[in-house]
Amino acid sequence: MQFVFVPLLRRLVAAGLLCAVVPAWAALEPGTATAMDVEHSEIGFSLRTRWGQQLVGRFGDWQGEIAVLPDGRHQVRLALAADSVEIVGSRVYTRITRGPGVFDVKRFPQILFVSDPYPAALAREGGEMTGVLSIRGVQRREAFRIAASECERPAFDCDVTGTGDVRRSQYAMDRWDYALADQVRFSLRIRALDQR
Repeated sequence: MQFVFVPLLRRLVAAGLLCAVVPAWAALEPGTATAMDVEHSEIGFSLRTRWGQQLVGRFGDWQGEIAVLPDGRHQVRLALAADSVEIVGSRVYTRITRGPGVFDVKRFPQILFVSDPYPAALAREGGEMTGVLSIRGVQRREAFRIAASECERPAFDCDVTGTGDVRRSQYAMDRWDYALADQVRFSLRIRALDQR
């Protein structure tokens, strides 16, 4: 499913998994935004079954941007197509994950994340990124851990990576409690489109 940002969504949208990460773009001007490079980035998650099996999921269709606010701080906005979620190597778990007991993609087609404004140095130095994650129409504040960068221009010359843990039950995704653990770890590996 292809989808595009509309102006209102750009302001409201937010990546929960997953969460979400951003480069430190000191060169960008306030009031601008840079798109994430979806071909060279990945947003995914992992969770365990009650029998100890680890499931790895990923989103095949998503969009994201990093906005530079008038005060110089940055803000991440992610929109993930819920029906693009796939559990690697399992059609059964993919169907369960897309179904009404988990993401319920027919009723809730998008997963959104909008970060709080953060200092531009976060992607270089690492630290906590907070924001609002929306899954199945439930909005909650979450925190994601951004790893310190390994290069001078995070997201352009190297990946920006981050992780964050959320609980399925807090987003009304508790129908499969007998089979799936409650904790889900979102992971991000982000590159941005270099506009130089």
